[in-house]
Amino acid sequence: MTVTHVPVLAGELLEALAPGPGEVAVDCTFGGGGHARTVAARLGPTGTLIAIDRDPLAEERFAELADELACDARFLRAPFAEGLSQLEQEGVRADAVYLDLGLSSMQIDTRERGFAYSYDAPLDMRMDPDSELTADDIVNEWPQARLAGLLRELGEERHARAIARAIVRRRADEPLHTTAELVDTIIGAVPGPARFGSGHPAKRTFQALRIAVNDELEQLDAALPAAWRLLGSGGRLAAIAFHSLEDRRVKRFLADRARGCICPPELPVCVCGREPEADLLTRGAVTPSEPELADNPRAASARLRAARKREATP
Repeated sequence: MTVTHVPVLAGELLEALAPGPGEVAVDCTFGGGGHARTVAARLGPTGTLIAIDRDPLAEERFAELADELACDARFLRAPFAEGLSQLEQEGVRADAVYLDLGLSSMQIDTRERGFAYSYDAPLDMRMDPDSELTADDIVNEWPQARLAGLLRELGEERHARAIARAIVRRRADEPLHTTAELVDTIIGAVPGPARFGSGHPAKRTFQALRIAVNDELEQLDAALPAAWRLLGSGGRLAAIAFHSLEDRRVKRFLADRARGCICPPELPVCVCGREPEADLLTRGAVTPSEPELADNPRAASARLRAARKREATP
């Protein structure tokens, strides 16, 4: 398999995680292995990298790279929340866990997967081809109100009702089975100015469908606490998000871990006794530099946040 993969915010991720020789790091999700290579080089021959991904292409990529990784490595084919839970059950203790959310370039560029609105392909969008639900199922079977809610909530699409209405009207004559048919329907549904605004008019609809097909937000909500439990004292957790729905969840989770007293402000002294569990390693979200954006425009929406786990207070 020929793969051209450019890891996003790789230098910034290394700075936040600061992986060292002999440590244990968990990669969620492995994708094309770009981040894994850089982290493995820091772990060295006495370190361990555990890669998690549900995509069989990622498993193939891991097999190709395994001999090149500078540390001991293993692969778990699973959604990352389930993979992290499995490691917890095994008693694994990690020094670093990082989540590279969203799609990999490998998935986008495999046209038949149907992730991209720029290629004509079947309406699939499954990260795990063994899972049942596809984008075709949603587009052709969900009622109009449910479709509109999906596009509004998971795509933050302003024209959700109009797009859902157009999909239902078109599928009444003939089902939509390809990305090109869906894109054509979306373009016909949105107002003229929206077709020429910032970004492709189908971008948010495709995002919503992909998130729904793969349960991405549910996975993230389960993975963040699972990753935190896996870390020992001083362990680092980092996540790279690519849209606001992911980034808000990461931001809120890390901020909650770093928060101390939760007493009402009118109380003169703290009575809750809550101590922070984490120190934030990033001030706000870290975004790609101009040189990185010039080399890799797909990095434009990336946001990195990270925190270090404090030693538990006796």
